[in-house]
Amino acid sequence: MTSSGKPQNPLAEQARIRGWFAAIFISFLISLAIVSPFFWLGNATGHDFQYHAASWLDVAGQWKEGIAYPRWTEWANFGFGEPRFVFYPPFSWMLGASLGSVLPWNSVPIVYIVLVQTLAGLSAFVLARRVLSERAALFCVACYAANPYALLIVYMRSDFAELLANAVFPLLFFLALEICRLLESPLLPERRSSYGSIACFAAVFAVVWLSNAPAGVIASYSSFAVFGFAALMRRSWQPVVRGTAALALGFALTGFYLVPAAYEQRWVNIGQALSSGLQPSENFLYTVINDPEHTLFNWLASSIAVLLMILTGLAALRTLREEQHRKGAVDNRVWLTLVLLAGMATVLMLRFTSMLWALLPKLRFVQFPWRWMSLLAVVFAVFLGNAMGQRRWGWVWAVVTFALIGGTGVVLVQNGWWDTQDIPALREAIAQGGGFDGTDEYDPAGDDHTNIPTKSPEAAVVDTDSTPGPNSIPKIHVDRWSPEDKRVSVSSREGFSLGLRLLNYPAWRAEVNGAVVTPGRGDDFSQMIVRVPAGESHVRVRFTRTSDRTLGGGLSFASVLLVLWLGARHRPAGHDHERSERGAG
Repeated sequence: MTSSGKPQNPLAEQARIRGWFAAIFISFLISLAIVSPFFWLGNATGHDFQYHAASWLDVAGQWKEGIAYPRWTEWANFGFGEPRFVFYPPFSWMLGASLGSVLPWNSVPIVYIVLVQTLAGLSAFVLARRVLSERAALFCVACYAANPYALLIVYMRSDFAELLANAVFPLLFFLALEICRLLESPLLPERRSSYGSIACFAAVFAVVWLSNAPAGVIASYSSFAVFGFAALMRRSWQPVVRGTAALALGFALTGFYLVPAAYEQRWVNIGQALSSGLQPSENFLYTVINDPEHTLFNWLASSIAVLLMILTGLAALRTLREEQHRKGAVDNRVWLTLVLLAGMATVLMLRFTSMLWALLPKLRFVQFPWRWMSLLAVVFAVFLGNAMGQRRWGWVWAVVTFALIGGTGVVLVQNGWWDTQDIPALREAIAQGGGFDGTDEYDPAGDDHTNIPTKSPEAAVVDTDSTPGPNSIPKIHVDRWSPEDKRVSVSSREGFSLGLRLLNYPAWRAEVNGAVVTPGRGDDFSQMIVRVPAGESHVRVRFTRTSDRTLGGGLSFASVLLVLWLGARHRPAGHDHERSERGAG
């Protein structure tokens, strides 16, 4: 591998610009090739397709109500709702809802994938053009935009959030290498100061977490591994100190999401995220469980992982041979760091690491060990791009690699599920007031959402001992029923229990005639039940801002100010060096 320096003349600058245009063109062309089956087969409706499509539709509907940042998913649990948007990172559902607000809904998955995979290719180019030749960097772009794990997500998993997070992984590790001073030159023509590197890394790290939480866990552990390894190679604590500061700032930037998600876990059945079929022990490579469909998919994912391992290993050996001839110290350290990341990803997909999955904080919430392919794919793209960029045998590497990637895509397309009616069916269910199924782990604590009726009025008398007699049936009128504000007027000769089409969650504030009351719960599921006195009454239930959300928002705001301040302190590292030399003199 070779490290490209900053342009020294206008011709070099023009070549750099041409390289960017070529990277954009290649990324976009490959993204179109990836979605080409969608044009005649319909949308690939993988495991998580309905979950993400339903979220997009719900968010788009709430935006029309004037709710800029939804927290409560109105149409989940057949209209009883759930706090999905408290716990699920916002970037993917905001992007999907934004596209759906201006495009036909059935085209949203296609455009989403094209945008994200184009971003993935450009992210890879940022890293590759600093450690590879220009020709090899463009091959790296192609390899990452069409890497086999991305194809698995697109065709069989439909995890749009993870796809978005993975798109910026190469950029994240480029910035990690920059913090560790393992690259000769960074993204800009002149090298950033340590402050600028920390701020940039923190921002990209926050993007990963705000896209997908399991990807955030992977990014956290792998980034810290880079910082620790760099400290050993350089025999200095600086990479660890700077890296830890960058990680801390990145976490702080996500405070508006991460603080409520962490605090309010006690209010939901979060343990269901690790229910049967979702535990790491059931998803190591080639694991067999008593579920044929699960086992079949696991073997398919495992085979793709092995393909990545083999190709990455062979290309890494090829790269090592070149580095031994050039004796490049910086490139050798980059090579070692990439091998470390590939080894880390490979080992954690194997069963003998099950104790680590049980002991390391939050690692088990990655759920599927094969998800570490997201990290392996970065190294795969760099090493394969380098091998393809060679003049002598590069064409052989290119033919073999793209043949295997193409073959993987064909197999996944043939084994995927394709449909054109999923999104229209969800839209119709929302339009008719029926909603869609809820999520196990976001179900309020103590609730069993399997007992929730699929059709229910917004407000009705609950069949309890307090039900009024036949001669005093109350009059119930729904004055307002928006995602975060419910208002009902009632008139009754006797007091009674009013059941709302709403799950009881601590963030809801219930009032009767302006006085705050504590709502009750149903017997079969956690329906919100409000006791209403005799006479005319006005019931209002609002989704309020809890203290944890206020704290998280304040933390994010302060962190943004800190990032801007660090950016304002940007100074070319060469200037810092000159000043230190003058001071020493």
